[in-house]
Amino acid sequence: MGFEAPWWVLLIMALILFSGYQTFKAMRAERKLEQEFIEREGQIYMERIRREREKRKQEDPSKIDSAS
Repeated sequence: MGFEAPWWVLLIMALILFSGYQTFKAMRAERKLEQEFIEREGQIYMERIRREREKRKQEDPSKIDSAS
């Protein structure tokens, strides 16, 4: 008694499970790469803002930077 199936059916089921695992693994890797890209772009943006503030301070030192 029990579940008896041809070997090729079991192989197909194993391949489906493996495919699901690989998809999940790829999805996690893609999410990690995307997060790293977002963080890198954020750092570039913040650096640009900092340089612009410094440039404005050098142009008119009497202005007070209210953000910092």
